[in-house]
This record gives sequence, structure tokens and C-alpha cells, in this order.
Amino acid sequence: MMKVVAVTFKPHGQIYYFDPANLNLKNNITVIVETEQGLQFGTIVNDKIELSENNIPSNLKKVIRIATKSDFNKHKKNLKDASLALKKCRQIVEKENLPMHIIDASYTFDRDKLIFRFLADNRIDFRDLVKELASIYKVRIELRQIGVRDKAKEIGGYGPCGLKLCCARFLKDLNAVSINMAKNQNIALNPNKINGVCGRLMCCLKYEDETYTKCKNNMLKIGDKINTEYGEGTIINVDILKQKYTVNIPNYGTVEVDKNESN
Repeated sequence: MMKVVAVTFKPHGQIYYFDPANLNLKNNITVIVETEQGLQFGTIVNDKIELSENNIPSNLKKVIRIATKSDFNKHKKNLKDASLALKKCRQIVEKENLPMHIIDASYTFDRDKLIFRFLADNRIDFRDLVKELASIYKVRIELRQIGVRDKAKEIGGYGPCGLKLCCARFLKDLNAVSINMAKNQNIALNPNKINGVCGRLMCCLKYEDETYTKCKNNMLKIGDKINTEYGEGTIINVDILKQKYTVNIPNYGTVEVDKNESN
């Protein structure tokens, strides 16, 4: 097992794992870390993670140091300058009538690169935009197109449950969600029921799936025969969370049977 720390670069942002490098790190401490994009200023959100050798990322980078006051001031300046760059980029996009929406801008900590994230329905030829931005800011420019899940996370909103979107509130990793998760939870495969505001499968299907899998353990399936106090019948519905079956018994009707009461 190897100890790692979880770091995020923005509130509710994606989590990345780093080698603590024998530093005394605690939650909410700000640090300077090495990434594939260069140095970044981040915050420790979990200092007590142990990974087996099989789960250690192959590109695991190290925490360089605990952030100093000077680092913090530089980070604040980067944020301010990135905000100004965002406004300028949006002005250029509007002037050139490019079919894209710039979401945000950020400098790497060492200001080696200025990164813009954008939304677009199709692929965009932004080579001229990159050249113009590079001539203004004299750094490497990178434009990243993000997906609809990221868009929902950035914009926020309310889900079908009436609560604020999970991705905007607490979900750190927008992992893949599969239709099999909806099937596992006995949810009708109606797009209006299983899709979120982003148009993709709801994220809650992912993090609730483990609970449903555990609850389904040793439960019978729809169509199975079951003996009840009213006689033998056929299961026509399974309530996974309540651990109950709805059973159709010939010449009697339907009854609700607790899993533990069936035989």
C-alpha cells in the first residue's frame, strides 16, 4: 500500500492524486504540485488515502512543497489575470463570430501556459484565435473543448429530484455511467426518467449502484416462483430497497411479500 493525497485545483473541481513526498500534509493545506501541464496551486482535500500497487496511477506526480505566502499571492495574481484574459477571449470570439462559448481561463502556476475551456456543438477551427491570444499574452495558449457533463457542472441547476445538481454540489469525478446501472436498479429505461439536465444518464445512477447491488444480493427476480402463506405465486415486481416482492398468486390475486418472510 502507498499513501497518497487528494488535491483539487478549484472548489468542487476534479480530484487528482499525488505522492506526498514525505511532507507533513493535512486537509485544507494549500500546496504546489507537479502536473503534466506544469506546476499548479492546489488544496489538499483528503490526506488519508492508501492505494494498492495495482491502483497507483502510472503518472503519479509529487507534491513539490507546502504553499508559502509568496505562492498564495502569485496564485491570486494568476486568478486575476486569468479573469481579464477570459473577458478578452470572449470579446475576440464575439468579434470573429465563432460558434463557441468560453467557460473559463486559467494560468498554470508558473504562467507557462494559459488554458481556456470552451463549449461548442461541433469541432471549431480556432487556430487564428490561438495565434491572436498568444500574440497578446506571450505564453503558450491551449483551448480545451469540454463535454455536456462538464457544462452542467459549470452552469449548475436542479435535477428531477428537486435538489441542486450532484455534479455542481459534491461530485468530484464525472465517471462514466452505463445503462446497465439503470437496469440494475429496476428503473424504467425512459430517457425522461434516467437522463439528467445535461441529456446524459444521471450521475446518481453511478454512486447509488453499489447500494442497489448489495441490496439485490440473494433476492429473487421477476418471473421466479415463490412460496408464500397464500400459496405459490410468480414474482411480478421487486422493490430492491424495501426488500419486498409483489407476487401474483393464481385464484387469489397479488400480495406483497417481505424477502425474509418468503420461502
